[in-house]
Order: sequence, then C-alpha cells, then structure tokens
Amino acid sequence: MTDVTNRRTAHIISHSHWDREWYLPYEKHHVLLIQLMDTLMDTLEKDTEYRSFYLDGQTIIMEDYLQVRPDQRERLEKWIREGRIHIGPWYILQDAFLTSSEANLRNLQVGHKDASRYGTIAKVGYFPDTFGNIGQAPQILKQAGIDNAVFGRGVKPTGFNNTVADSDYESSFSELVWEGADGSRVLGILFANWYSNGNEIPVDEKEAKEYWDRKLADAGKYASTGQLLFMNGCDHQPIQTDLSEALRVARKLYPDTDFVHSNFPDYLASVNESLNNELSVVKGELRSQRTDGWSTLVNTASARVYLKQMNQRGQTLLEKVAEPLAAFAHGLNRGASYPHHLLTYAWKTLMQNHPHDSICGCSVDEVHREMVTRFDKSRHVAETIVDESKRSIADAVDTEVFARLGKDALPFVVLNTTGWARSGTVEVVLDVARVYFREGVTPNEMIRRMKAIDVTGRSLVDSDGGKVVYTMEDLGLTFDYDLPDDKFRQPYWARRVKLSFEASEVPALGLKAYGWVLGAGSSGVAGDEAASGKRSSAKSMVTGARSLANEYVGIGIAEDGTLAVTDLVSGRTYRDLLIYEDTGDIGNEYMYKQPDGEQPLTTKGLTAEIKVIEDTAYRASFEIVHRWAVPASADELFEQEKQEAVYYPERKAGRSKETVPLTIRTIVSLERSGRGVGIRASFDNQAKDHRVRVLFPTDLKTSVHRADAIFEVAVRDNEPSAEWENPSNAQHQQAFADVSDGERGLTIANKGLNEYEVLRDGRNTIAVTLLRAVAELGDWGVFPTPEAQCLGEQSVELMIVPHEGDGATSGAFASAYQYQTPWTSVQTGVHGGALAPVHEFLSWQGEGVAFSSAKIGEDTGDLMVRWFNMRPVEAELTFRSGKDGDTAAVYKSDVLEREIESLKPSDGGKATIKANLGPCEIYTVGVIASK
Repeated sequence: MTDVTNRRTAHIISHSHWDREWYLPYEKHHVLLIQLMDTLMDTLEKDTEYRSFYLDGQTIIMEDYLQVRPDQRERLEKWIREGRIHIGPWYILQDAFLTSSEANLRNLQVGHKDASRYGTIAKVGYFPDTFGNIGQAPQILKQAGIDNAVFGRGVKPTGFNNTVADSDYESSFSELVWEGADGSRVLGILFANWYSNGNEIPVDEKEAKEYWDRKLADAGKYASTGQLLFMNGCDHQPIQTDLSEALRVARKLYPDTDFVHSNFPDYLASVNESLNNELSVVKGELRSQRTDGWSTLVNTASARVYLKQMNQRGQTLLEKVAEPLAAFAHGLNRGASYPHHLLTYAWKTLMQNHPHDSICGCSVDEVHREMVTRFDKSRHVAETIVDESKRSIADAVDTEVFARLGKDALPFVVLNTTGWARSGTVEVVLDVARVYFREGVTPNEMIRRMKAIDVTGRSLVDSDGGKVVYTMEDLGLTFDYDLPDDKFRQPYWARRVKLSFEASEVPALGLKAYGWVLGAGSSGVAGDEAASGKRSSAKSMVTGARSLANEYVGIGIAEDGTLAVTDLVSGRTYRDLLIYEDTGDIGNEYMYKQPDGEQPLTTKGLTAEIKVIEDTAYRASFEIVHRWAVPASADELFEQEKQEAVYYPERKAGRSKETVPLTIRTIVSLERSGRGVGIRASFDNQAKDHRVRVLFPTDLKTSVHRADAIFEVAVRDNEPSAEWENPSNAQHQQAFADVSDGERGLTIANKGLNEYEVLRDGRNTIAVTLLRAVAELGDWGVFPTPEAQCLGEQSVELMIVPHEGDGATSGAFASAYQYQTPWTSVQTGVHGGALAPVHEFLSWQGEGVAFSSAKIGEDTGDLMVRWFNMRPVEAELTFRSGKDGDTAAVYKSDVLEREIESLKPSDGGKATIKANLGPCEIYTVGVIASK
C-alpha cells in the first residue's frame, strides 16, 4: 500500500475504450466515433493543456473515422505526429483465446504497419478488456519490442457490469511481473480499479474533493509506487472537454499530489523509475483462476458456435492455405508479385470480426449478422488467391509421365499445406471434357457432346505408375466459365466427375501429382464399381455389424451409439465415448448457468439406429442416429428474471415440461491410414435455453490436462482453485484438448469448437460444447438476442486420436493441427515443368515442434517461416529451404518479421539450418532467395 504522506503523482490518461460493435450495431457506434474524433481534435486545438489521448490501442479507429471524414486526414496525422494522439500497437482489440496464433500476430503486424505510416507506434501491450489473457503474450510482446502489458482481467474478480470485487488476487499490487510460458517477462499493469477509475473528473470543488478522496485511496490501495494511474474514459466515453479545468481544481485541493495529464510512455517510465518493492510474479495464462468463477466470461467460447466455426475456416484458409501457396507460387516466378494487398485486405476483413465483443458472440443480433457477411467476404478473397496460386504451381509440375502411363491422361495435383507429411481421403473434381461457347457449336450440340462422353474404363495412377483405388461420382453436365487476364469471360459446358481416394504420404508443405488415364489396366476398382461407389475388392475396414478397424485403431459401436475405441498400438481401449449431453442454460451470451438441481439428460442407454453408409478401400463410415427429446425452453420464471436483469448466478428458473425432438445424426469414419476417428454430427435445434455437449470419458489418472492455446500447448489443472465456486470449469481451446497419464492419452480435436471442460466425474471426461442456445446479451442491461438461440440446422466436426506417451512427440497433436486444414487440389494438363511430380517446397524436422506459417514478408520480400516448441523443454529444429542454389541466406526473425541474427548453414551449402529452440519458444526465420 502506498504511503499517502509521501509525494505522489496522479497520471490521468484520457481514452475511450471503443468496442467497435456491441450493444449497438456497428454503424450506430460508428456515428458516435465520428462525433468523438471530431470533438477530440477540436479539444486538442483549443486547449494546449489537454496534452494527449490514447486511441484505445487499435489502428482500425483511424480507418473507421477517415472512411467518413477523409477531409480530416491531414489534421489527424498532425496530432499523431506531434504525440498528442497515441496509436497502436494492434489493428483491433481481439479476443486472443478465440483467434488463432497467426491471427494474433497478423493483428500486431497490421497494427504496427498502419501506425508506422504516421511515424509513431505506441509500444503498449494493451489488453484493457480481453476476456482472459494468453500465456504466450509476454513472449509475443517482447519479440515485438514491447516490455509491458496493461490489462483489466485475469488476476482479480470482475463481476456484473465490470464491478471489481475487493478481495485477494494473485498479485500483491496493481503492478506485477508477468512471465510467459517461455520465461519472457514484462511489467504488468493491472487496472485494479478498472479502466474507468479516472472517468468524468468533477470541476466543482466539493464534488472533486469527494471524488478524489475516494479515487486516490482506491488507487493507492493497490499501487506499489507513488505513481498512480487514472484512466479518464470508459466504453464509448465522450471526450471530457473540461479536463484541464478539472485538473487545476484537483491541484488546488491536493498540493501534495502532482496531477499530470499523462500518457502511457511517461507513466510506464515513471513506474519503472519508482519501483522499490518486490513485485509478484504471475506465470502463464491469466484466466481468473483464483476467483469464484462466476464472471470469467469463458462461456463466450460457446456463444453462437456458428461464428467460431466460420472463423476457424476463414483463418485456416488464410494462414494455412492461401499464404503458403502464394509464397510457393511466388518462389517459382519471382517476377510475379506476391498478393500482399489482397492478403492484407482479407486479413483485415476477417479481423474486423475478432474484437472481443464480436468473435465472442456477446453482442446484439445485428452485429453478428454483419459478421457472417464479413466472414464470407474474407473467404472469397482467400479462395481467389488459392485458386490463382495452385494453378500457378500446377503449371510448374512435370506431368508428362502420365501420357506414358495411359491414354487421354487427365493429370491433377494434390497439395499438402500442413507442416507434416499427410495421408488421407481426398476428393478431386475433374473436367473430362469441355466445349466452349466460342467454338460456334449450337447449344444443343454442345450439350449432346458432353452427355455422350464415356467416363468409365479409367484408372487412377501416381507418377510411379502405381494403381490407386478410387471411387467416382459422375457429376454430369456442368456449366462453368474462365476469366482470362486478357480476354472477355469464356463460358463452356463440361462433363465433370468427382474422384475420391486416399492420397498417400504427400510431403509436408509439398505436392503429389496423379493422373486419371485410359488403358493403364485395373486400378482395383472396375469401371462400373467406380462409377457406382460400391466397395472394391480391397480389404474392408468394416469388421462386423457395428465395428471398424485399420492398422492403428479399432472401433466398436454399442447399441446406444457409444464408441469403444482401441489404440491398437498400445492396446488401450477407451469406452463410452460419444455420449451426448443436454442441460438447461439460464445464463446469457457471456456465461453458462445450469438450473439449480437439474440432472443432465444424456443419450447413454438410448437405443440408436446404426448402419454402414460407406465401405471403400480408403474409408469406411457408420451412421448413428439418436432420436431424442429435450425440454423446449426454460420455464416462465426465466422471462421475469431476464426482464428484471437478475444476476445469472442467482436465477431460480427451471426447464419447461414441454419437449421438442432433438434428432442427432452422427457419421463415424475411419480412413485407411488414419490414426484418428472422424466424427461429424448434425441436428436441427428446435429447443431454447439449453446447452449440448459431447462427452469422451478417458479413465486416465492424472491431475492435469493439456489444451491447444496460442503458440502453446497449455497445461491446466483438472481441479479448479479453492476460490472457485462455479459448478462449471469450462475453458478455451483452439485445435484440441488432451488427457494423458504419461504412458497413453486421448486427444479430442475439433473444428471451431472452442469450449471444453475436463469433468470432475472420476473419469476425467473431456466434454466439448457443440451448442449453447441463450436468449440475451447479459452484462449491464436488458438486451434480448433471440438469434443467439441458434435455432435450425447445426453441424459439428471432431476427431478422436488415441496415442501413446506425450501427444507432442507421438504425433497426436500434429494430427489435430492437420485435421483443421483442408486438402487442396487442382486439375492441370500434360506438360513439362521445373517441379517433380512429388515435391516439397520446404523440409524440416523437430521433435515436439509444430509448424505455424509460411508467407512472404511485406517489407523484405523474404520467405518467412514460423514454428513453435510445444513443450517446456529445449528442442532441436532442422530445416532446409529448397535447393542450395535457391537460397542466398537465412536469418532468425521475430514476430514482426525483423532480422535478429544471421543463421549459418550446417552443411556445405546454404539451405540446411540447425537451430536450438528454447522451451515453448516461438521461432521465426527469414529465407533470402538467390537472385
């Protein structure tokens, strides 16, 4: 506690925390932003004592303002360059747990890039209202040249309407040392009295005396020095235009206190100069672990799950497909430009959905409708980049071999943009023949020709001539068009087919070419069987009426649809997997609340309809149908409690006695080379006020588990802290959650299902939330959100991966990362090329190391490649960036893609590098291509 008899400094930092969209739709907030910025610049001009304003750490505010007020650009730039408006370091204030590792970095990179155009970047690790803070934030900040983190949540109780409870928390002071997973440390500044503790400072002396007596005491209660922080603003707070007068009054009333209209650089410098206390060291993730658990806001991870699924698809398409393919295509033709501008536009459009009140699904319905459109817009740009890049790559692949392997060859290329070699089922669409409108043939004749094409009697071969078993679906007559760079659009009719097969051992960050040819002999599937999709003569993976097996995994399906999954390598069997659970939810978009005394409904013991729906040489699948009924909604009391804004832990509503059908159709699949069990479930949700989860009991004895987080496989306790009161202990995940006893483990991977819980049920069950249907926004008022009930068709995807030992070294986590990334394929012609039919653009090895991204640096034009160490122990990374003659130099970089040090090759050439990664290190390299 500060000794108030000593001289102290009150740092007043003006700001407005700008939720771009939340309880109002974007454009209504937008109008308010224009008014705020106009008033701010008028105030700066009129009042020289109004020293500075912090623009909430996000550069998108400038874009939004100048979109409407382009005439104010010069004026805005003047105040920024003079240091009176502080901007950056982020593009938007994201929810870090719900956006991918690379999305977090793109946010930082774009924010720095946009701020640098104005000549200045606020080096403040600003997280004012993120719903918990990621464990790797200190390392990311340090690599970006930021030595501090300023945040509002994660180490103290924050309750209804952001009220701050007066109780113990992890840090002794509002200043602390935050240590990341790798050991990086930054000075942490906690908004112990929230980021509005200096809001609306009175000018009237009597009011000011009462105000400052309370505010100075509150700040001094937590501060470790005499440098006291007062945030002059709040959510969408208008500018306090009489602040200078208010500070003159304060100086008169408190001559022992220096009242300074300050800024973060000055305040942080003053704190560092004044520190004389031993600060607490808080390590890793800041998720309010030592609170009562009621207001952690973690259940935003399951609000409007459809948004999380669209986000996972969008960010994966950009970072794991579009960027690496564009980088590889650029490497093949260095005269061609890399689409920096398009990628930045796609990323910005996607990131406009990443603010915490947006991606968290905790806004009014209008906000989330607009998000769907933004997801589509970003995806359309990414798909266009992918299409152009994959065609450019395919044009460089030597496919002449297929002309020698059969007649009328139709080559295509399968691309693996994950960081590990990959085998799995691929579906490829091919045009067997086309007739263009420009050829002058009558429409009827065009259609007749295409319908007459014979699509039988062909074989699928790889470049070694090996026969590949496949099935074919005749897609029939299809209209399509080309959009040439130098001509008007070129429409055509085509005869189109879809081939399904197992692509085997496609190199990591590489490709493999195949050909569909006539006259190469039997492929293992006769023409009629291939066309009909019937099972071939190859050995079936269907081993019984309700069982499947390949070389690695065995699956037995019980009458109630639960699975017994056996790891055939270790011999361990996991039972009762795939139980669906339904409970009431009388919470809101922020937090889940089960009705008091309610017993969960489950499908355990409910007889399911089970049948084989796919039996091929490369994949087999069972369909499991549960015909279930659940309560239609909460009971009548719930409506009254919502209208009266009863705090959700105190609600007493129950569930309706009326029921509605809930039919869940689940496809359980096993691929020939797969080490995991694919789960795809779909259902038509007609119930309100409830939550649906799927349960995977592990029966493994361990007190901790692991979950994929941001550049980290986080280790978390199964049991919450003693302070925790909430019956639920749900948490965030990215690609997977894993329970392991050190000898064996079970990983549950997902696509866009960001909430899980390890149940305290004696079985260490992994419960993954599939749907949470709620009726209101929650927080500080009454905001109905009927679309958050998520009525209608829902579909989800997961994968069960049993493994031996540690998931990082066994390959289970790599499988989970690969699971999120789609295959890419493209048809091409018969031609020569610089690339072999089997090719890898970049090779690497590293036990316990995960590949993260490959892209071209905007400032350097170099290939930037990033990995991270999944374990808290050192790891060795070896990588080769193509042929020796293609690489001029390699250097270590940081998260902003700036060169740190030159890396010396480990062989006689210039391409192979060996590097030692520290525990949990994020490791980026730049590869300079030869001229």
